[in-house]
Amino acid sequence: MKPILFQDFNERAKEVSKYLIFIKNLEQETTQLSIGINAKNKIRKIDSDLEKTLKAAGFLLLYNLIESTMRIAIETIFDELSKENVSFDDIRKELKLVIIKNIKDNHSPDNLLTNTKEIAVDIISASLDKGKLFSGNLDAKKIKNTAKIYGFSCKTNFRKTGDGSDLFTIKTNKKNLAHGLTSFKDAGKDVSADELLVIKKKVVCYLREILQNVETYLADKEYLDSSKKTS
Repeated sequence: MKPILFQDFNERAKEVSKYLIFIKNLEQETTQLSIGINAKNKIRKIDSDLEKTLKAAGFLLLYNLIESTMRIAIETIFDELSKENVSFDDIRKELKLVIIKNIKDNHSPDNLLTNTKEIAVDIISASLDKGKLFSGNLDAKKIKNTAKIYGFSCKTNFRKTGDGSDLFTIKTNKKNLAHGLTSFKDAGKDVSADELLVIKKKVVCYLREILQNVETYLADKEYLDSSKKTS
């Protein structure tokens, strides 16, 4: 495994797990709030509305995991192309179209010339704007489209991943919360901590398998035009 592909992913996945387990403990009252100082402490059951709010925040952590994972996957592809000094002329047609669109959207001719010395090689890394890779609307459909564009597989074990179907629920809740279309209390009222943990498990499995597909894509140089590959 390429450590860069999995290190940040593993850390963020643990972060989400710890948070959701904490919420489960609050829900089951195995963890309670202590209010006050020293001998004056009082143990209180967590407020119902606060519990709902905390559960809703779990959707934000899950979305953060999804988008950060895919951003790192795409950045790693560009880093590999740069490290291997791959020429624009040698990459697959779909990637050429991505790079041309990126250049058109993100760079003026003067800026492009300033950042490139050997244009056939440098134009690839120069085209990437990390801040514009995804725009808060990432779900399985978008990931599959991204996989098609770059040429890596989007296939996963359906039994473990549900084919990423939970990503739509996460994206929708994240969007509604971010735009104020729903309150945190309302977003968390109909989901239990156990349900969130089940969603998290499937999402982590899905993203891990997508990263493994990207790893294979890089190892087998599937970013190259098939006619340019050497045995």
